[in-house]
Amino acid sequence: MNPATAPTPSASASASDSASASATASPTAADLSLDAATLDLARAARIYAEHGCVIVRGLHRHTVAAVAVDVQRATDEAYRLADKAVRSEEGWWLGGNLFIPAAPGSARERQLMLVGLGYRRSAAMLRAALEPAACDLAAAILGPDVELMDDGQIVSKEPSGGHAKHMHQDSAYFQHAGLGPAACLTYLIDTDLVNGALHVVPGSHRLGYLPHLDTTSHLGLDPQTWSIERGTPIIGKAGDAIFFHQHCIHGSPSNRSKAARPVCIHRYRAIGDRIVAHATTAANRAHSGADSAAERERAVQRLVVRGFRTMELA
Repeated sequence: MNPATAPTPSASASASDSASASATASPTAADLSLDAATLDLARAARIYAEHGCVIVRGLHRHTVAAVAVDVQRATDEAYRLADKAVRSEEGWWLGGNLFIPAAPGSARERQLMLVGLGYRRSAAMLRAALEPAACDLAAAILGPDVELMDDGQIVSKEPSGGHAKHMHQDSAYFQHAGLGPAACLTYLIDTDLVNGALHVVPGSHRLGYLPHLDTTSHLGLDPQTWSIERGTPIIGKAGDAIFFHQHCIHGSPSNRSKAARPVCIHRYRAIGDRIVAHATTAANRAHSGADSAAERERAVQRLVVRGFRTMELA
């Protein structure tokens, strides 16, 4: 499927539309799951098109351990240098590391939300992004010409109360003109309801973009309408991967375990797709306009992983 044939739901879907969309029985994680060892790309693409997400069990089983080692090294480094972090409207930045206020009762003032690790720092992370089955699935979903967007992302939840991520859509941060990025979120450790499993709302991608609010975990949907309980929890093993659409509603509860819960996110998009809205807060989403989106698009790092990019002349 390509952006030209993607469903185009109204961007102004109402709360009543949202409620009716989830009134029917929601698919379980098992309904959304395929095994990497016997992966049927066409079937996976159909599940993604219908539900806005698909789970591939064991997709990154061969690379997950090496990525986890690099994540731990980068995490240790971030905490060692945390006093050099600079305050911003999102929290405290230290290179690519983002700290936010710590959970109540924490011994620290701040907790690490984003670990500053990407393809330019971690060979293991780049190898995972280039996993042939992952790139093949991205092409089955998006079309034959696919690029890796930006530098990858590591999101971590600290132990004993690490942040909950409110239900949200990735399009709140970088909405695209077409299908947008197919995000591939991979568990780096075994993940369950205790340490913060991802919850998704199958079919919610058909609602289009919904207005977001500022929350303790940055942009999120109104929790009175979109509570975590409305999502389908995805319990999984290290190496399991979840692909989801830019408009798929998803989030995760806080980490109540005694160990950190990191995930690795790769984003694939069709070559030629572009950002049309960009934000980090509700205020700058409302007032950013085309200039901010164009600036963000110019900053996108691109690496072709399937197909070909034609020459672009200034």
